[in-house]
Parts: sequence; structure tokens; C-alpha cells
Amino acid sequence: MDVLSNLKYAEGSKKKRKRIGRGVGSGHGKTSTRGMNGQGSRSGSGVRAWFEGGQMPIQRRLPKFGFTNPGRIEFQVLNLGKLQSFFDKGKVSDQNLNPETLYKLGIISNGKMPLKILGEGDFKQKLEISAHKFSKTALDKIEKSGGKAITL
Repeated sequence: MDVLSNLKYAEGSKKKRKRIGRGVGSGHGKTSTRGMNGQGSRSGSGVRAWFEGGQMPIQRRLPKFGFTNPGRIEFQVLNLGKLQSFFDKGKVSDQNLNPETLYKLGIISNGKMPLKILGEGDFKQKLEISAHKFSKTALDKIEKSGGKAITL
């Protein structure tokens, strides 16, 4: 007869909590599952992830290297091949392009970063394009197609 007072949990669904440090007879007494003596057996134990047991740590053994140029200007790049693909898809029809219009059209992702035009890919569009910098191959391709490159 199933009465609320006779209900029991299914076999194996309830697990007993491990009670450590409650005598040798419990199976978890004496060292309380902490192994032998030493730093790991003490309360509050543990070392930093990069600690090497007192040995000179690797970040102090290896020399410093490199240099960060404070005057470096990071450019956002646009290849002429990618620009040509936008013309082919019909997304761009304007013959005068500058960083602001390229940003509004979604061709470049940052409107505030300086723009550099690179010459990778085929380009056969006659247009006037303004950018902060041009590669030599980009300049050649733009001028070959009858366009004009204006440096800002």
C-alpha cells in the first residue's frame, strides 16, 4: 500500500556525505584523506600557480626582451580586391570614396582608425579614393585603372 509515510528514495539516488576526520574506523580518519605529512596536509595550504619550490622562477631566469614603440601608428587595412568585390556585388556605386563613406557602407569596421589601402587582388574600377596611406602596388593599380589616390 503506497502511503506518503512509506515512500523512500530510489536505491542509489541519495549519497551519504563523506565525513572526514571522525576516527580510524570511518576509513577517513588519521590524515583525513590528505595523504602523508607536509605542506599539502596543513590547513590553508597551497602555492601560487607559478611557484617552483623555492627555485629561481622562470620569469626571473629568462631575460627581458622586446620593445614597444610609443610612436607607432596602427592602420586599418583595406585590400583593393575586397573593394572591387563590393563594386561587383553592387553595394558601392560612388566614385569618390573616403574613410567616412567606407565606414558608413560597412566596408571598414572602425571610422576613427587611420586607413591604409593595400594592393592585393584585382582592381579595374575608375574612382577617386582618399585614405591616410597607400601601398606602392595599390597606387599603381589605382592609377592604371584611371583613378586617383588622395592621401589625407
